[in-house]
Amino acid sequence: MRILIADDHSLIREGLKKKLAINEKWDIIISDISMPGQSGIEVLKQIKVQMPSTPILMLSMHAPEQYAVRAIKAGASGYLTKESVPYELVTAVQQILLGKKYITNRVAEVLAESLENYNNKLPHEQLSDREFEVLRMIVEGKSISEIGDILSLNVNTISTYRSRIMEKMNIRTNADLVKYSMENKLFNL
Repeated sequence: MRILIADDHSLIREGLKKKLAINEKWDIIISDISMPGQSGIEVLKQIKVQMPSTPILMLSMHAPEQYAVRAIKAGASGYLTKESVPYELVTAVQQILLGKKYITNRVAEVLAESLENYNNKLPHEQLSDREFEVLRMIVEGKSISEIGDILSLNVNTISTYRSRIMEKMNIRTNADLVKYSMENKLFNL
């Protein structure tokens, strides 16, 4: 069995290993969206450049509305929330290894909605993946320096991201970002 599991929680890694302990040979990467340093989406993009044929299943504690479309667009072969892992992981891995995508019903709905709204993009849909990650951390109440530490970036870089987010979304304050995020159910607040 050849599986690369990238998750910042050892309990999750161990649980995934046990769930996938089957006597078949695998060749897949399973990665968390939320990682220290680079976001899982950025890592996904880098892997797809270096190993374009390697299938990647993204796991997230976040609802599909938050990251599924971004992950699929970046080249993920599937997207699962961590709460669905016990029920769907083996099926997802098997289907992906057959060269197919694994899309849950909820992810399919989110993808369809994103296609419907393609010409009428909401402000947050204009953000880059990194900007969206910074937005999430701002909304969670993290300071610029905390975000810089988490993403291993300079505070000036984080401030630049924050400014771009505010400009693209036509929002002036962090409180307005939180209000917008709650109204649009972007994050689990």
